[in-house]
Amino acid sequence: MNIVQKFEYYPGSKEEKLPNFSKAFPYVASRAELDHYVGKRVPWHWHLAVELFYIESGTLIYQTPSGQVDFPAGTGGFVNSNVLHATQVVKGTAPTIQLLHVFEPSLIAGFSGSQIDTQYVLPITSHPAIELFKLEPTQPEHAELLELIKQGFQLSPKDFGYGIKVRDNLSRMWLKLFKELQAILNSRVQPEDKNNAKLKAMLVFIHEHYAQKLTVAEIAASAFLSERDCYRIFSHYLKLSPLAYLTDYRLQVACQLLAEGQLSLTDIASVCGFGSSNYFGRVFTKHIGYPPNSYRLKWQNRAKEGQKFESN
Repeated sequence: MNIVQKFEYYPGSKEEKLPNFSKAFPYVASRAELDHYVGKRVPWHWHLAVELFYIESGTLIYQTPSGQVDFPAGTGGFVNSNVLHATQVVKGTAPTIQLLHVFEPSLIAGFSGSQIDTQYVLPITSHPAIELFKLEPTQPEHAELLELIKQGFQLSPKDFGYGIKVRDNLSRMWLKLFKELQAILNSRVQPEDKNNAKLKAMLVFIHEHYAQKLTVAEIAASAFLSERDCYRIFSHYLKLSPLAYLTDYRLQVACQLLAEGQLSLTDIASVCGFGSSNYFGRVFTKHIGYPPNSYRLKWQNRAKEGQKFESN
């Protein structure tokens, strides 16, 4: 099981970079220690793989374009393929630990167009209404699925037949999930929201060009939209303006650089598109709550304490 304490994007596609994830075996089991993430959150992202997860401790908020859902300790959930989502630790709760099975559905479906694929996998992964599904331990069927999710973390790559055991366990999880989603699967399918793809195109553009001076017109043009539609889509789905999201993303990158490196504030301001170090300091302090140097000291001291703990 991977211990994950930070979030990374793949360059180019801007999907989440999954540790030790390969096409040969598209699966990873992770223990996400979210209080170690910069800002105690995972920014907006997506990936072709699906997620089945369990919250071991703390409380985590999941956000999708459809809204947000709280996941306290003992609950779990499913995130569908290619769904735009973000997470945030709830302040004042216990350290937030999330156990995740992240895998491409082909691992259980086999080849595209197989009977398993067409009958059990595609109905879920292609359904526009299935983005995020919460599993409650108080519901017996959900409790069984949550138990399977937890049991999956008892498997070790050193076990004989590990890959087959993983696939078998994921197949059992998927079958129970399929049963729980029947009401949605049998309902009338709504047309896919084309604005979702437009939003992803604009996010990719921002992620690739955040170091430059960007205008709303340029962001809108990346998805062949008017400025008015650009504002409308950001406001509707992310509850932010395009430029507010740009600032937020720049701050995410700045936080990562401060936590992990020794670049000067002038260099970080330039790299992140803030221009001068003075302006960067003002914006950072306003949004994060304290100056960049204080933030750097806090996170680097925290990293040193973590290393001491691991060595004991």
